[in-house]
Amino acid sequence: MFKKIVIFGVGLIGGSVALSLKKQAIIPQVVGVGRSGQSLQEALKLGLIDVAETDVAHAMQDADLVLIAAPVAQTPAILRSIRPHLNAATIITDAGSTKSDVMAYAKAELGDKFDQFVGGHPIAGAEKSGPAAAMADLYIGKNVILTPDADTQSTAIDKVTALWQQCGAMVSRMSPQEHDSVFAAVSHLPHLLAFALVEDLAKRDNAELLFKFAASGFRDFTRIAGSHPEMWRDIALANKTALLGELKLYQQALSEMTALLEKADADGLQTLFEHASRARNDWAKTKIQ
Repeated sequence: MFKKIVIFGVGLIGGSVALSLKKQAIIPQVVGVGRSGQSLQEALKLGLIDVAETDVAHAMQDADLVLIAAPVAQTPAILRSIRPHLNAATIITDAGSTKSDVMAYAKAELGDKFDQFVGGHPIAGAEKSGPAAAMADLYIGKNVILTPDADTQSTAIDKVTALWQQCGAMVSRMSPQEHDSVFAAVSHLPHLLAFALVEDLAKRDNAELLFKFAASGFRDFTRIAGSHPEMWRDIALANKTALLGELKLYQQALSEMTALLEKADADGLQTLFEHASRARNDWAKTKIQ
């Protein structure tokens, strides 16, 4: 389908796409572009990419697909850099965790090439980052959300859909606004809570003692606080409005729980815990493949 793919950001997300495609019957040439020469050389050594490039013009020659898998804040500059080198057949997509801002960037930077851009977000990842974290099976059974515009070429949507399906993913579509609202609640908020809890404990005078006795519950709850700080800074700022709304709702939930605890309301606490436990377990059952 694609003979040459250019990936900006060959870390966990971009690198896992590259590894997955290398298991296909027809293997495209994968060119990696990034800010860090060291990271690119690591990706090359690990076999994630075939060519490491710092020259965008050279990287873009005869490119069929461009995948932007870098932190969201870098997207405008990347789009600006590739715009002069796009041909009529080049498809551009991304893997950013926010979509309203990315679609706006694409419209502003790509001009008459905007209809070749397909916004995307793979719902997969890990707390580790960098080329060494890439996994060929990362996307198997995972959801990928596409957020095409009304003007987006149908062939571009079809090809990006097929790309993710080749990686083993299940592809859905949403509007950028719906996407950002949903993921503020189920992805961005949990990351902020994990970061906040770890930061709170790390600042305490007895932090060493607290971490010494933290066990599996703490590890499970805070795993995502080990995620890429720059990426999550960008996500939080990009989806600020929806995320602030979710934080206020969560603060209300904490206030309600605080009130139950202050009143030693055993029945109220148990009712709350039972409802949450049932909802979580029902969700978990749907995730069993």
